[in-house]
Amino acid sequence: MPIDQFIETGFPFHKFLGVRVDAIEENSVRLYIPFKEDLIGHADSSMIHGGVISSLADICGGFAVWTRCERDDFVATITLGVDYLRPAPAEALYAEATVRLLGNKVGNAHVVMWSASDPTTHVAEGRGVYNIRRRKK
Repeated sequence: MPIDQFIETGFPFHKFLGVRVDAIEENSVRLYIPFKEDLIGHADSSMIHGGVISSLADICGGFAVWTRCERDDFVATITLGVDYLRPAPAEALYAEATVRLLGNKVGNAHVVMWSASDPTTHVAEGRGVYNIRRRKK
């Protein structure tokens, strides 16, 4: 299965959120979630729920680390920190993660997030640390 299809359909939670791949290259991944009403945090607001933002940051950071691994390696989150910089409006949400450090067992990624209408203004930033379990050779 191609990696973009794996990211979008290989995980039930990704399918639930509607995660889509925008770009993948070694060391970097850009994903987005198209807007749907179910992503709103409060019925009286028009802002994306913070849990959606942190989930996308985690998914994007983990797959950025995975681009530096072997296909059969397993990557799992150790820690995730998200700074919510401003409300994310009710529209598609984008995230781009870049690997900052990669060891044999641990990878670190930095994630920036923005809304579709304003890619120059970040709504959140994240930092994820990921455990890498290398496949046995």
